This record gives sequence, structure tokens and C-alpha cells, in this order.
Amino acid sequence: MRKKFSYFSICISLFLVSSSFAQNTTTPAKPDFPPSYYDIVAMFLIAIIIISFIAIVYYEGRKVAAEEEVLVKQPSAFAKFRRAITKTTPVETEHELLLDHDYDGIRELDSKVPPWFLWLFYISIFFAVVYMLDYHVLNSSPLQDEEYQLQVQQAEVERAALINSGAFLNEESVTLLTDPAALDEGKQIFTTNCVACHAADGGGLVGPNLTDDYWIHGGGIKNIFKVIKYGVVAKGMISWQSQLNPKQMQDVASYVISLHGTTPANPKQQEGTIWKESDSTAVASN
Repeated sequence: MRKKFSYFSICISLFLVSSSFAQNTTTPAKPDFPPSYYDIVAMFLIAIIIISFIAIVYYEGRKVAAEEEVLVKQPSAFAKFRRAITKTTPVETEHELLLDHDYDGIRELDSKVPPWFLWLFYISIFFAVVYMLDYHVLNSSPLQDEEYQLQVQQAEVERAALINSGAFLNEESVTLLTDPAALDEGKQIFTTNCVACHAADGGGLVGPNLTDDYWIHGGGIKNIFKVIKYGVVAKGMISWQSQLNPKQMQDVASYVISLHGTTPANPKQQEGTIWKESDSTAVASN
């Protein structure tokens, strides 16, 4: 705006000077000097005006260039943000922070602590106060030892649940069950899934007789559990491990052993060989 105003002022000055010069040269009433002198004065004035115009234009151009240079040197938004959180001192003004200390030519600056470090320090103090109130004054949260004991108790509960479900049972770790609850559970499973091949009393139909001393694949809780788990495809016995969990297979295997020595209504002919278990806890030689 100021530049335009300067140009406008120069144009008006040129117009006024030109008008005055034209008026003095065209209608001189009584010239005081020879005509040639007016021409020299006019040319001199015009030269002064032109030189002034060029000088003003040059000055305005330098001013605009300086303003543009200042705008270019303005720091970016990121630089402003970094300076705000770090309170760093520009290199140009570091001499103002110099201390009198001199260590083998190394000078020390009296710089400010960065705000981010101060805020981290304040947050640490606040966290320490809250932690002390929560864990040691109000006892709202358990300490590490208490939390460990709670986790151990929870693990024991989960382990007991896994044991009850038979998750750790296999053909090597299975044991014979004799309690009535387990045998009743095994009887229900047998009635639902096994009577079609072995009859309701275990005397045998398509499958072998389960009440005598003869076994095709060996007797005892471990062998029976293994047959129930993996099946015998060649004999038409399917694998039950996808339909029964290990605990259920232990129950039904224990129930099958409890049928030994009973008298079925229509027992099937003997199959396999007599099997005897050396373990003193086994039930008969089945």
C-alpha cells in the first residue's frame, strides 16, 4: 500500500512539474532570461525527478525484499513446537547464557531445564503419591505377594477343574474307579453308546462278551481305556475320543470292568485269550 502511494505521489509531482514547465514555456509574458536558459532548467528538473523516482523505486524494492527475507526466515510450526517444549535458546543468543566457568576452553551455558523433563518429574511424583495411597494407605489393591497368592489359588481351582474333566488322563495314567457315582456315570454312557454292540448286560452282540475272562485286546483299565479311546477299526469299534472326554472314558471303562463275573441273559461265545493282570489292585483276571 505504501509502495503504491509513493508511486502515486511521484506521478502527481511529475504532472505538476510538467504543467508548470509547459505554462512557463508556452506563455511567457515577459521572459527574464534567454529562452535557452529555460530549456536547461527544465531538463535539470526532469533529471532530478527521474533520479528521485529511480531512488524511491530502488528503496521500496530493497524494503520489500527485506520483508520477504524476514518472512522466509520465520521458523516452521514444528520448530516453534520443539522450542516450546524444550525451551532451547537460539544459537544467535547463546552468548547471553554463558557463565564464568571455563574448563580447558569449554564454556558452560546456564540453560533452562526442558519443560518436558519437568512435567515428567511432576507426573512421577503424582504417580508415587497415588501408588502409596492405593497400595499402602487405603489397601485398595493387593501387593505383589498378595497378588501372587491370588494367582496361585486361581491356578489350583483351574487345575482341579482340569483334573475333574480328565484333561490329564491317558492310557498310561488312567486308574480304576470304584466309587458308585463314577460307576453310575459310566453305566449311563454305556447304556447310551455301547448296548447296540455289547448288549445291556455286557453279554455281547456284534461286539465281544465283556463279562468273562477272555479279552481280544487285553483286559484291565488301561487296555480297555485305550480301546475305547482309539477304537478297533478292523473289528468295527469306532474311536470315542472325539465324543467323550477322558474322564467319561475312564468312567465307562471302570463300569465295563465292574461287569466281570456277572451272568448275562444270553452270553456270547468266548473270544480272545484269558488275560490276567499282575497288579494286586486289579479286579479278577479279566
